[in-house]
Formats: sequence, C-alpha cells, structure tokens
Amino acid sequence: MTMKKTLTLAGSDSSGGAGIQADLKTFQEHDVYGMNALTSIVTMDPNNDWNHGVFPIDVDIVAKQLDTILSVGIDAMKTGMLGSVEIIELGARKIDEFKLDKVVIDPVMVCKGEDEVLQPENTDAMRELLLPRATITTPNLFEAGQLAQTGPIKTIEGMKEAAVKIHSLGAKNVVIKGGKALGHEKAVDLFYDGKDFTLLEKEKLDTTYNHGAGCTFAAAVTANLADGKSVKESVEAAKEFVTAAIAHGWKLNEHVGPVMHGAYAKFGSNVK
Repeated sequence: MTMKKTLTLAGSDSSGGAGIQADLKTFQEHDVYGMNALTSIVTMDPNNDWNHGVFPIDVDIVAKQLDTILSVGIDAMKTGMLGSVEIIELGARKIDEFKLDKVVIDPVMVCKGEDEVLQPENTDAMRELLLPRATITTPNLFEAGQLAQTGPIKTIEGMKEAAVKIHSLGAKNVVIKGGKALGHEKAVDLFYDGKDFTLLEKEKLDTTYNHGAGCTFAAAVTANLADGKSVKESVEAAKEFVTAAIAHGWKLNEHVGPVMHGAYAKFGSNVK
C-alpha cells in the first residue's frame, strides 16, 4: 500500500483546533499521510481569558525536522505560522533545494487591531520569498490586504484588486477567503488563476465555532493537490470540506469552538 505524502510547516495549537493539529486531522480525513515540522508552540492561559503565548522553535531544529521529512519525499506541502524571517528564508531554501512544485502558502499573520501586523518584517519576507514559490496562496481578507498593500478589503472588487496584485508578486494562483466577514449576502471566497476570477459562494452560517477554519481550508487544498486534483478543483473541494466542518463546529470551552474536521465524511455537504 502507498499513500500520498504531505508536509505542514506550521505552529502547534495546544488546544487542538488550528495549526498543525488542524492540518494533520485534515490530511487524515483526505487519506493522505501527513508529516509536520513545528515552528512554534502556542499555548492558551485558562486563567487569563485564553490569552495566547507563542514559543518559537530554534531555526536549526526546524531545519532538522524538514530534512527528516523531505528525505522521505512529499507530494505537496503547506505553510502556516512561521514566526520569523529566518524560518521563512529556510522554507524558501528547502522549496528550491527539493524542487517542490505543489506549495500552498497560508500567510498566517499575528496582528493587532484591524490594520497593523505585530511582525511586519515577516510579511515582507513572505511577500518576497514565499509568494514567488507558491502554487497557491490562501490569505484571509486582512492578510490579503497586507500582502497586496491595499489596506482593508471590504468588497468583492477589493478582493479582485488584491488578488491581481498578489498574483503579480509571483503566486501562480490566489484564493482570498472572505467568508462571512465580507459585507455580502453569502459567505464568499474568490479564486484567481491569473486570468479568470471564480466566486465560491455558500450560505452564511450563524456560528462562532469556527476556530481553525483557515488552517483546515489550506490543508484540504494541500491534500487535494497531493491527490492529483487541479488547483481549481482542489480549492472547490476544500470549500465544501471546510463549510461542512464549520457547520458542525462545536463548543470546546467558554473561550473557543473548533470546526469538526470529520464532518464532511460523516454528513457530506449537508449543513445543519
């Protein structure tokens, strides 16, 4: 028996809903073999409103993890929380060294407020080093605005403008996750392949149990690419998968509710 193999280069979410935990669960649901290189460990303080602590992993240890995984060989990879310019540079070098050609860049940004990134140098490095190596990048509205340097995005036309700019930076394909945050009657994502725009629309879901949705979507795209689907097919299938996961999200505690990674297998595309 053989399985397609996938890599996630990302942080660990100790609560289990996002980060490499979401990625590996999503890979498993897609019947691909997931491997992970940890960039950081994220904890939550139960006695202080679930405030997050981020503990970076030394870049040399990240490199050793990547060498372990890439020596085996992979069919597709994704990035998530990277945490430092040095790790971004490492990821770019390994993509080139191993000639990786199915690369999903999920440009996770730790932000404060609506328009400021805590580590702007990381955004610059992602823009310069990772986007030119991306088969597809999967920013949310905030991240897309930062990468494209357009500022806040509030309309579908704004999404299109940002997608064109991000594509011009080297990403072969772009999908901007508007979801229910966009001022639109439906939950909308926008896919752009350098020529055509495709709107991916679903009914808005009245839920706050969506922790890990972005990671899950990008991981599903990665798994679909590894399985041989086209980029557009991978995005469309990932949209179905994550919509079901959000629809069946659940309450973990008073602070957070994760998506259900097994929802699509259990319930299909039906939403409750």
